[in-house]
Amino acid sequence: MAELSNAARPDGPALVDIYRRMLRVERNDDAIRAALRRGRLQMPYYSARGQEVIPATISHLLTQEDQICTIYRGIQDMVAKDMPLKPLWAEIAGRVDGTCKGKGGPMHLTYPDMGIMVTTGIVGSSMPIANGLAWAAQLDGSKRVVVAYFGDGASNIGAFHESLNMASVWKLPVLFVCANNGFAEHTRYEDATSVDFIARRAAGYGMPGFTVDGNDADDMYAHVTAAIDRARSGEGPTLLECKTFRFLGHVLGDDDFYMDKEAKAAAMAADPLPALRARLIAEGHASEADLAALQAAIEAEVADAQEFGMNSPVPSLDELRRDVFAEEMPA
Repeated sequence: MAELSNAARPDGPALVDIYRRMLRVERNDDAIRAALRRGRLQMPYYSARGQEVIPATISHLLTQEDQICTIYRGIQDMVAKDMPLKPLWAEIAGRVDGTCKGKGGPMHLTYPDMGIMVTTGIVGSSMPIANGLAWAAQLDGSKRVVVAYFGDGASNIGAFHESLNMASVWKLPVLFVCANNGFAEHTRYEDATSVDFIARRAAGYGMPGFTVDGNDADDMYAHVTAAIDRARSGEGPTLLECKTFRFLGHVLGDDDFYMDKEAKAAAMAADPLPALRARLIAEGHASEADLAALQAAIEAEVADAQEFGMNSPVPSLDELRRDVFAEEMPA
């Protein structure tokens, strides 16, 4: 694993924007979990609480044209990239005003206008799809960068190795971003992965690989900036292993029996969201009043989106046959 020199650092406005994106993710996640507990939503849900720094910092550095491919634990990645919340809520509620007309649900959200291309429930499949999008960017001569989000368990899937090899051979503008939270579903990292750091695997494919503190905005900012610059300049992909910890079980309702309780308590005590808030105030980047107003605005946005989504009509029976074939097939 290589070290960075002349690392970029976020200034005050950048840190405030990263915090805004983190808070938007956290407030939306909290509202979804509350709606599920109250029976207002019926769906599987994979919370990424505790991992907000990763997509927030990356999205701060991406343009609207840059694209992401994400996974079933990927609502955080979309919200961090400023996806409108109204069509998101309508989709997870299975309503016609959703991003996929209510037919995709939480694991098949998409919003191409913001570069949110694919959400997939197939472990590891974000990476080959990202390669395809990156190849398209290369062919049309654009400077778009594509981010493939995945978890540590997916690094043991064949698609990971095939995708890294292809991206390196073709010098595709891809950031392979592994949110290593220490668990592949219910399996501890050390029980199923042969290397101590996933980033070491990058060397086998001729690309830079970095193990990054995924809960530290400065460390994330430096490494993501370098990876994006490399991709835009035509030098090819980078693998970023972002170490973090998810505060909840694999899926909502999971009792997380497989987690070390002391490690979990320590991670939650070091929650990066309030830590960054305190830093913003301590360093004079924002006041208590500024951040309170920001939180109130985000909470109002989430509440408005939830009301919109829940009040959107459910699809009619005619929709069962629409968007299935290029031409409607008679019964």
